[in-house]
Amino acid sequence: MVKLLVVEDEPAMLAGLVDNLEFEGYEVDSASDGKKGLAKIETENYDLVLLDVMLPIISGFDILKHIRKKGIQNPIILLTAKGEEMDKVRGLELGADDYITKPFSLRELLARVKVILRRTLAAEQIGIDSKNIQIGRLIVNFESLEATENDSLIKLSHKEFEILKYMVKKVNQIVTRDNLLDAVWGDDYQPTSRTVDNFILHLRQKIDSKESNHIVTVHGIGYKLIL
Repeated sequence: MVKLLVVEDEPAMLAGLVDNLEFEGYEVDSASDGKKGLAKIETENYDLVLLDVMLPIISGFDILKHIRKKGIQNPIILLTAKGEEMDKVRGLELGADDYITKPFSLRELLARVKVILRRTLAAEQIGIDSKNIQIGRLIVNFESLEATENDSLIKLSHKEFEILKYMVKKVNQIVTRDNLLDAVWGDDYQPTSRTVDNFILHLRQKIDSKESNHIVTVHGIGYKLIL
């Protein structure tokens, strides 16, 4: 059964979300402040987390920043009362998968939940540990670190394989430059966002064709791999 976590400090909102999500057939856990929510995310395995931004003790943004830095990749939908564009962008840059602004309709929320869960299932079905994955013009093997086009070897650097591997895990989702910097380069080396752009450019030259683009730019935020 799909397991969700709702982190929300408004009692009526929390109860309503839990009841309606359980009615849809999900197993639902809950937390009423940021500290409890963070503890649950760090110790349990959830298929999706609905995370309020304005929480007591620890904000939703701080929770998101903390778990992404630790490599916890649970899909996150932010619940926010703020409609400013910068807050939405900030949430996506910190690693949120989607956001929904209060007040929202139950139908809209359930639709967004289903979309995120479908993305997660699609990524699992692609199978990052599969021997061969079709990515644009290339057949990529992440075990042997080989890429081929029409049975001819195409040279990819180790960093290019790591970027592709991360983006396959996040297939059809937005990944920011900071996401890629943290996942691929880590804290030991401090490249700039321009470094990421250059690697993406080189990957596009090897993957994309005139007929199709598989690494799409999301202006002002980052990139999306479409398979």
